Amino acid sequence: MSSEHTKVISESVKRIDARGKVTGETRYPGDIDIEGQLWMRIKFSERAHARVVNVDAAKAEALPGVVRVFTSLDVPVNEYGLVIKDQPVLCGPGGVKAGADVARCYMDMVATVVAETDAIAQAALELIDVRYEDLPAVFDPEEAMTESAPQLHPESPGNLVARYRIRRGDMEAGWKAAEVVVEGEYETTWQEHAYLQPEAGLAYIDEADRVAVVVAGQWTHEDQEQIYHALDLPPEQARVIYPAIGGAFGGREDMSVQIVLALAAWKLRVPIKIQWNREESILYHHKRHPIKVRAKWGATREGLLTAVSAEVIGDAGAYNYTSNKVLGNAQLTVTGPYEIPNIHVDTYAVYTNNIPSGAFRGFGAPQALFAAEGQMNRLAAALNMDPLEIRLRNSIREGSIGSVDTPFPAGVTMPQVFEACGRESWWALSGGRWRLHSAVQPADQSKRRGRGIAGGFKNVGFSFGFPEHCWAGLELQGRADIDKVILYQAAAEVGQGAHTALCQMAADAIGVPFDAVELVASDTATSGSSGSASASRLTFMSGNAIRGAAEIARRNWQNEERPARGEFMYRPPATTPFDPETGRAEPNFAYGYVAEAVEVEVDIETGQVRLLEVVCANDVGKVINPQQLEGQIEGAIVQAQGYALMEHLHSDQGRILNPYLSTYLIPTSLDVPPKVKSVILEHPDPLGPWGARGMAEMPFLPLAPAIAAAIFDATGVWIDSQPFTPQKVVKALRQTGIGAI
Repeated sequence: MSSEHTKVISESVKRIDARGKVTGETRYPGDIDIEGQLWMRIKFSERAHARVVNVDAAKAEALPGVVRVFTSLDVPVNEYGLVIKDQPVLCGPGGVKAGADVARCYMDMVATVVAETDAIAQAALELIDVRYEDLPAVFDPEEAMTESAPQLHPESPGNLVARYRIRRGDMEAGWKAAEVVVEGEYETTWQEHAYLQPEAGLAYIDEADRVAVVVAGQWTHEDQEQIYHALDLPPEQARVIYPAIGGAFGGREDMSVQIVLALAAWKLRVPIKIQWNREESILYHHKRHPIKVRAKWGATREGLLTAVSAEVIGDAGAYNYTSNKVLGNAQLTVTGPYEIPNIHVDTYAVYTNNIPSGAFRGFGAPQALFAAEGQMNRLAAALNMDPLEIRLRNSIREGSIGSVDTPFPAGVTMPQVFEACGRESWWALSGGRWRLHSAVQPADQSKRRGRGIAGGFKNVGFSFGFPEHCWAGLELQGRADIDKVILYQAAAEVGQGAHTALCQMAADAIGVPFDAVELVASDTATSGSSGSASASRLTFMSGNAIRGAAEIARRNWQNEERPARGEFMYRPPATTPFDPETGRAEPNFAYGYVAEAVEVEVDIETGQVRLLEVVCANDVGKVINPQQLEGQIEGAIVQAQGYALMEHLHSDQGRILNPYLSTYLIPTSLDVPPKVKSVILEHPDPLGPWGARGMAEMPFLPLAPAIAAAIFDATGVWIDSQPFTPQKVVKALRQTGIGAI
């Protein structure tokens, strides 16, 4: 079992799913059919806030080819939710769940139709007569917190999903010590996940009399739990299988079609399929949280931070989804990657009648860091200090105490990351201080170029006391030598290359060639829970689980067990929630660190901002697959570019007005920056497998504030709300007298 000739860690091995995806042989949920299957369509709410008084399906059920219409009366336990079960499966009268008859947004489901064809099911939707009693609605989170606002959930007074606070140090002393104070208000808006494969699924009764749901998601066992809970089934009677998944980015953490498919298949005992179109996908799954931050930062003339206060308000939409966790992460990152002696933060996650907000790459940190790094860049400008220099004077480092009054976990490398970013871009160290080389200006006087920098950190793994875990199983086959390794893991492959990395780690842990590993993945019937493909955690968590399972399997092999099996459940150090009064916590067991420098060109006549170059420095702990890692960095940068510059979801009174990729614009290959430089640092994380840290979200985090800083460097104008559309940039330029009259 020598691994001398089987080195696979840090090698760009070919992805195990590459050929099938390139040739089209790989099957996604929408590609899978079973003989005799029926088709499902969903009747969504026609109101932002209304009581569903009656659902009359008689005409729909009389339509030839319609097999059944399901309503709230058919759902055994009419509730679901990833963190809080606050959403009805189907809104309507009847049942024991209080409030299940209320639709709180346009994405609520009211009924489902099962028919012989998709076309018949679609036609039947129009024949369902739903009677509503309209209720007062609220769409602004600050208005929703007032006493006069309509209450969406009786158990959440003031429409507060969650409220957090940090009280650290002596604010009066902090402001007194400040020789410069900057204040700002920052706003971000919704972002659509825009994954390639819209929601689709197939449900059937399997050979063990389980209701099996073939669907795209991010955590098979969590999907399974929500299905068996709503159907009131024993856990072992629900099964979830993930085939190929066409992207996720957090958009598949919460339910879409899983429960209603399982309900219909369980009741009818026949296979049932559904596939959404792009319009449905944009209209009916959650978005990134719009967050407003009001911030005030103080520093000495030497640039040392003395005090920071912030108010963070996040629009949760109609249901929690992961809002309480996202806003917790925003609270943690809104003070940036800096040592600050005095901190006062108030954070609110607020119910409104807008579309629910939930997980999206970065999980609250991009919004919070937009404010934090905006404030740091403002301080640098106010002090006439280099923006990298001021960051390094305040950066967290090994042993630093965080905003939550506890030390960061070992392995803090923020200073090294900042320095690498500066060194590999346009900064030079002279006389012990960092200085930026200004951008060369184009000959065209209507164009101005500027440079900016920003950084940040984010958790690896689940936070705030959630019982983090990950299971892996290995089977070693052969006689005298190990000929084959079967890896059992539920980890979701959402396009990020996780399954390839898992096989690399299994091969290294056992000491066999990469090709000797076979993966059995993403099926609750064959694996224990791996947790979610989120929180930049899968490489870290699954790698540790695989190493544990490998140790057991190797020991059993040495004891002549054939085949030899090993199973292991990895559990990292425990975390703790915020103290409700002070915010004190041990929120995470590991972090990733990132910094980005950008150069932009601003057309002062049109307001168009072109992203010319990005330098991204990322401490990944240990590279598992270099090619995949660079792909993650480049993909995150382009996705963050869309968030910063062009993606603008229009919502009016809770209704999305541009649910098409022709009107909701995302970057194409022609928008990708001409130059993206990935700077990979490998400072091993003390807990990570082979020292690896999670990194998939980190390159997304600081791009928007870096672009905002570069726009300021080019024009002298701050843009404090996203996205930085041409209209918004032109307006800001004209208000300061720049550009055409």
